[in-house]
Amino acid sequence: MSLRGTTPPSTRSPEMTAIDVTGARTTEAADVITGARERIDALDDRIIGLIQERMAVSAVIQEARITSGGRRVNLSREMEVLSHYSEALGKPGTSLAMTLLELCRGRI
Repeated sequence: MSLRGTTPPSTRSPEMTAIDVTGARTTEAADVITGARERIDALDDRIIGLIQERMAVSAVIQEARITSGGRRVNLSREMEVLSHYSEALGKPGTSLAMTLLELCRGRI
C-alpha cells in the first residue's frame, strides 16, 4: 500500500491510519482512495517517462533542423501541437502543451 504523494514519512506518526492519511471518513473509502492514488502514481511515472521520451525525440528533430541550416524552432508545427492539445483538453490543454513545448525545445 503506497502512500506516495500523501503525507511525507517524516510527518507521519506510527499511529496514523489510512483514514488519517487519505482524509476519508470510512475504511472502505480510505481503501478506494489509497488504491486510486497508487494508480495515479503509476500513471504519473508513465507520463514522466513519455515526456522524457518526447524530449529526446524533439532533440533529434532540432539537431536535424539546425544541421540542415534551419531554425531550432518551427512555429507552425508548435501551433499544430497547441491546437491538438486545446481541442483534446480545452484551455488547460493549451497550458499543458506550452509546458511540454518549453520542456522539449527550451525557452524561445
